[in-house]
Amino acid sequence: MTTSTLAALPRLLATVALVLGVACPASWARERDSAPLEVADLFFELNNTDGDLGIHADIDGDEWKRLTIKAPGRRRIILEIQAKRSLRQQGLTQLGFESAEPAFEDLAPAEFFERFPEGPYEIKAVTLEGDLLVGTPTISHVMPASPALVHPPLADCDTPVVVTAPVEISWNPVTTFHPDLGTPGPVVVERYELAIERADLGLESFMVLPPGVTSFPVPALFTDVPGVVKFEVLVKAEGGNRTAEESCFEIQ
Repeated sequence: MTTSTLAALPRLLATVALVLGVACPASWARERDSAPLEVADLFFELNNTDGDLGIHADIDGDEWKRLTIKAPGRRRIILEIQAKRSLRQQGLTQLGFESAEPAFEDLAPAEFFERFPEGPYEIKAVTLEGDLLVGTPTISHVMPASPALVHPPLADCDTPVVVTAPVEISWNPVTTFHPDLGTPGPVVVERYELAIERADLGLESFMVLPPGVTSFPVPALFTDVPGVVKFEVLVKAEGGNRTAEESCFEIQ
C-alpha cells in the first residue's frame, strides 16, 4: 500500500461509515481543524437545605453530531451522545444537563466526589463537517459555603415564618469553603442568584446579583396579598461550583 493511500485511509473509512450509517469515532475527526467549544462548563451544585449534590453541564458550539465527555486520570468516557438520521443531518448545538441528586443518606458526599474526581475533563464534539470541537473544563471539590439566610430566616415551607410586607431578603456573604463536605480551598464569589416564586399567583422572578450584593427587596407583586412565598439564594464561585439555600415565608 502506497504512502498516499495510507494517508487517505482515515477519510475513506469515515466516508464508508457515513454511507453505512455507522458511528464515526471521535478520533477520526480532523483534529488539525479542531476549535474550542464556545461554552464547555462542568460543575457541582449543592442544595444545602435538602442535603443533596449533583453534577451539571452547560455546553454550546457549532453544529455537532457526536459528543463525548471523558473523566480525568484514565480518561474514561462518562457520557456519549450520537445524533441519528434526521437529527444527525440537522446537528445539535446547545446541551445542558443535571444529574440525579439523591439525598445524602442514599449517596454520601464522599462517595459522590469519588464518582467524579477532581481534574480536567475532556469534552469533544464532532461537527457535521467532521471537524473537532474541544473543551477541557476543570472540576474542583472545593464547594462554597452556604449563603446563610439572615432575613427571612431559614424555615420549612410546611411551616413558613410569618412576616409583614415590605420584605427584603438578605444573607451572609460567602467568603470560604463549605465546612462539612468537599475539600478545603480558596473561594472567590462570582455572583449570587436569587429566585422567588409565588405558586398560587403563578409568579416567578430570577435575579443575578454581583458578589458585593447580599440583599434584595421582594417585588410588591409577590407580597400584595396573603400567601406563601418560596425563594432560593445560590452562590456561584469562580470555577463554577454552586451552593444554594431554599426557604419560605408567609405574608398575612
